[in-house]
Amino acid sequence: MNEQMPQNPLMPLTPGEERQWAMIAHLGVLVNLVSGFLGPAVPLGIYMIYKDRSRYVAYQSLQALIFQLVWWVGGGILAGIAWAITGALSAVIVGLVCIPFACVISAMPLAALGFGIYGGIQTSQGQDFKYWLVGDWVRSTLTG
Repeated sequence: MNEQMPQNPLMPLTPGEERQWAMIAHLGVLVNLVSGFLGPAVPLGIYMIYKDRSRYVAYQSLQALIFQLVWWVGGGILAGIAWAITGALSAVIVGLVCIPFACVISAMPLAALGFGIYGGIQTSQGQDFKYWLVGDWVRSTLTG
């Protein structure tokens, strides 16, 4: 006797739950302040768990993930490279000219932090938040 258990369909999230999980996905950038690089794990986990239950949460978490990977992780790597080049060239005085450029590049992760907090606030209020450049690409990826 092989009875199959009826599968529970996934219940859609309520609007309040959607706002909450979208906000947490964006605020996952704050985890980077403690760990340095584990912030993208937060929106990735939220995307994997809720992608079939809410298109809004899927969209917000996926764009938060990609934005953090580009701006926090990528920006951190670029900042490290910029400071390494600046330090190496400082031995021959040329690197001193590179210091302003290295400072600007080092601001990339801070910009990601600011945008993540702003995205968390917007989504907690139920607004559709879209990161510059990333938002349109994610929306087209999810719909097509």
